[in-house]
Amino acid sequence: QVQLVESGGGLVQAGGSLRLSCAASGRTFSSYNMGWFRQTPGKEREFVAAISWSGGTTYYADSVKGRFTISRDNAKNAVLLQMNSLKPEDTAVYYCAADSSWATLVRDYSGMDYWGKGTLVTVSS
Repeated sequence: QVQLVESGGGLVQAGGSLRLSCAASGRTFSSYNMGWFRQTPGKEREFVAAISWSGGTTYYADSVKGRFTISRDNAKNAVLLQMNSLKPEDTAVYYCAADSSWATLVRDYSGMDYWGKGTLVTVSS
């Protein structure tokens, strides 16, 4: 069992930066691939970034590539999302997710093993 708790959201001006954190409980955290997703009202949840269980592989949505960086610290059971050059269209609730399958994390989200409850990011223009 893994529980995920996001933090770090808030209000920032366009062009600014935020760092989101996802704290995970459970001794098996290091065996899970981790990801960040986001959702705005009336839209489907969309993939943002993923990192493999070892940290050796990362993958980003085209919309955030070059601006966001995902990282993990298995010793601290934490996943980070550094968001730079934020745009108003980045405004959303951001969710942390964990899955043992890389394919599920980056392609088929319906069967995700674990989700956090989300943290709101608002980017003003």
